[in-house]
Amino acid sequence: MDTVRTDYAGHKSLRAIWGRAADRLHLLINDSLLSLVARFAIAGVFLMSGRTKVEGFLTITDSTYELFRTEYKLPLVPPEIAAHMAAYAEHLFPVLLILGLFSRLSAFALLGMTTVIEVFVYPDAWATHLTWAGLLLIIIAKGAGKLSLDHRLGIK
Repeated sequence: MDTVRTDYAGHKSLRAIWGRAADRLHLLINDSLLSLVARFAIAGVFLMSGRTKVEGFLTITDSTYELFRTEYKLPLVPPEIAAHMAAYAEHLFPVLLILGLFSRLSAFALLGMTTVIEVFVYPDAWATHLTWAGLLLIIIAKGAGKLSLDHRLGIK
């Protein structure tokens, strides 16, 4: 027997129908799927950014050094070191996220990088950085999900 409430005219209530639909969607869109989408989405953002900083495998370009001397200048970190750190981080952590290996650690590292970019480089790009943070926080909170090496290896 259908347990959906009916109104005075015998019609199913819209709230009850919506509730059943939401329950079905929750079964289809579970935490593992959300984590998988978040991992791939944010990995793509950082990996594409990392690729603009290098040529070949991981050779830092002259234009990258210049960007870190001028536009991306950070306090306390020499531009040559910052350029290497950013380029390597934007390659390593996205690859780990795609594999679902050490996902929480990788997401946390990229969240730190996002914070540095927001505070010291592009403070007016808060909407973009908040989007990145939202994806990273899903991974930090929920983990990599069942479709990951973390799950396979029993890493929380």
